[in-house]
Amino acid sequence: MMSRTNPSDESVIEPPIGGEDRLRLRDLAGRVADIAALPVQAERRRLWYRHNGLDRTRPLVLVFPEGGTRELLPKSVLECENERAREMEFELRRRIYFFENLHDDKPVENEWNVRKVIHNSGWGLEPKWIYSDDPTGSRKFDPVINTPADLKKLRSPQIEYDREATELALAEAEDLFGDILDVRLKGVSYVSFHPMRLLSARRDLGNLMMDMASDPGFVHDAMAVLEAGYRGVLDQYIDLGLLDLNNDSTYSGSGGLGYTDELPQDDFDGEHVRPCDMWGFAEAQELALVSPEMHEEFALRYERRLLEPFGLNAYGCCEDLTHKLDHVLAIPNIRRISISPFADLERCAERLGDRYILSWKPHPGYLVGDFSPDAIRSYLEQALEVGSDCVFEMVLKDTHTCENRPERFTIWTDIARELAARY
Repeated sequence: MMSRTNPSDESVIEPPIGGEDRLRLRDLAGRVADIAALPVQAERRRLWYRHNGLDRTRPLVLVFPEGGTRELLPKSVLECENERAREMEFELRRRIYFFENLHDDKPVENEWNVRKVIHNSGWGLEPKWIYSDDPTGSRKFDPVINTPADLKKLRSPQIEYDREATELALAEAEDLFGDILDVRLKGVSYVSFHPMRLLSARRDLGNLMMDMASDPGFVHDAMAVLEAGYRGVLDQYIDLGLLDLNNDSTYSGSGGLGYTDELPQDDFDGEHVRPCDMWGFAEAQELALVSPEMHEEFALRYERRLLEPFGLNAYGCCEDLTHKLDHVLAIPNIRRISISPFADLERCAERLGDRYILSWKPHPGYLVGDFSPDAIRSYLEQALEVGSDCVFEMVLKDTHTCENRPERFTIWTDIARELAARY
C-alpha cells in the first residue's frame, strides 16, 4: 500500500522504489524465478495434487520456522533502505533461503502476489493484554468481557475494500517484477474461523473454562454472536468479490498446501469465487483440555456450520483431537486434520486411515536443548511407521527458536526427507 496518512491526517504518497533498492529487488526476483524454473518444483507440485486427492504418495514434509525465522534471516541481512523495499526484500530472501537450506516439499512458484487492501473494523471490543518484559515472552489475559452485558459491546466486523491503494500496490509490483515474476492480484484466499480464540482473548481462558461449567448459557450467547459475525464477514467478502481461489500454493489449514484439482467446482464461472470453490479452516486450541462432549457443544457445533459452505475443509492445530475425531469427522467436506504433538498418533492413524489427510505436527522441542540427530531420527521413524497406511504429512512448526543454530532446521528436514523416501 503506497499511500499513508500522516499525524495531521493529510494523505501523503511514499516515493517510488528506485535506485539501488530497485536493482537489488530485481536481482533477488531473478534468483527466485530461476529456482522456480527447476524441474523439482513441478515434481513437488504433482506430489501435492496427488496427496491432497488422497492418492497415497510418500509422506510429504513441510517446515515453517515461524518465530525461528528471525534467527535464520535476521534483519541485518537486508540491504534495501526504503521500508517498503525491505519488506519485499525479506520475502524474496526468505524464499531463496528456504529453498537452499530447508529442502522440504514446498514448491517455489514463479509468482509475486499483491494482496487486495482490505480494512476490517474489528469486533467493537478489542482484547487487552499484560505483556512480559521479554520481547519474545508470554502475555497474560486482561479480560474486557466481565459480565453478560459486555457481550452487547461486540459488533459484527465491517469490511471495506480500498481499491485505490490496491491499484497503487499492483502497479508498483508490476513495474518492479512484471517482466520477471508472475504478478498476481489476490483477494482473501485464506479463510479461517477461531471463535474460541476471540472469546478467550476477551474473557480470559480461566474464566471461560469456569463459564462452561457454571454458566453455559453465557458461553452459547457469546458463541452465537461470534458465529453471526463471522458469517457476516464471509457474506461481505462474497458481496464485494473479495474471495480468491486457494487451490494452489496457498497455505492450507494449520499446515499443508492447497494444491487440488477438486476445486473450484465444475460450475465455477471463472470470476466469482464462492466458499464452495475454496478450502476452509477452523480450530479451537483453547479447548485442548475439555472433554469431547464439551468441545462439540461449545465449539464444533458453531464451527461446523461456518465450514459447511466450503468445498474442502481442514480442522485443528495444537489441540489433541485423539478422542474428538468422531465429532471432527462430522464436518462437511473434511479433508485435512491436524494431529498435534500431544495426540495419540497410533489411535489417530487407525481412525483416519487413508480416508483423510493426517497432518502430523512433530514436537518442535527437538530443535532446542540437547540437539540430537539420532533422537530426531528415532522419533520420526516411529511416527512414519505408525502412519504408514495413512495419507501422511509432517509439518514442523511452532518453532520459535533454534537457539541461533540455523543448521538444525536443515539437519531435521534432511532426516525427515530421507526417512519419508522409504515409505
